[in-house]
Amino acid sequence: MSGDNLYLLSALPTLGELGSAPPMPLAALLERFIDSGGNRDLLEALLLSDDLLQRQAVLSGEIEQTEPAVLTPAQVRDEEPLPEFLVPGGSDTISQSALDAVWESYYIYVAVVATECRSDFLTKWAQYEVGLRNALVIARAKSLNLDPQEYLVAQWIGGAKEDFSGMISEWTSAPDPFAGLRVLDEARWNWLRGNDGWFTFGDDEVVAYGAKLMLLHRWHRLGREVPVQADKAAAD
Repeated sequence: MSGDNLYLLSALPTLGELGSAPPMPLAALLERFIDSGGNRDLLEALLLSDDLLQRQAVLSGEIEQTEPAVLTPAQVRDEEPLPEFLVPGGSDTISQSALDAVWESYYIYVAVVATECRSDFLTKWAQYEVGLRNALVIARAKSLNLDPQEYLVAQWIGGAKEDFSGMISEWTSAPDPFAGLRVLDEARWNWLRGNDGWFTFGDDEVVAYGAKLMLLHRWHRLGREVPVQADKAAAD
């Protein structure tokens, strides 16, 4: 048990339910974790996923405002190259295959960090996220009559024991993409609640707190951007 984590976790603001306002920036959590003596590699590996999501949303024109915690704002806007470990072969294109390659490199990086730091939570989180991502790829490919093998990432990481069939069925039955995303993120939220190591006061518990905080920030951004997208659609 880490005394610093005991103090840190006691001082961190309480998180509300999914959809509530995030009580602090992700970068502030990272700074406080580092200041308390936590393993920065663990939390940075997790928070990097949110930076990459923001980057992808910027490149697709979905959002304009960004708040990266690990990458620089210029890297998120694709004005500077990503870290070399995220860009296999040094490709600077932004095609779908290049984006998939970045995500595969990311999950491999997370798996390595989790192993080196002996993080049970980060290992399981990577398995869950890869498994869910690939399950969605297979479902989408089936509906479009495409070969899913071209779009799957880091298959050796995905947890074989996780059953996503019920979630995928609910996702495909959602009335709109926003409702479908809510299905997925509620499942993520429930998974985090069951794997957050509550009251262990280890680094993993702080990283799990960060994973929940990421989801709150994602939904805060969605709430900010969805009305804009709706207005654009109405204008068209």
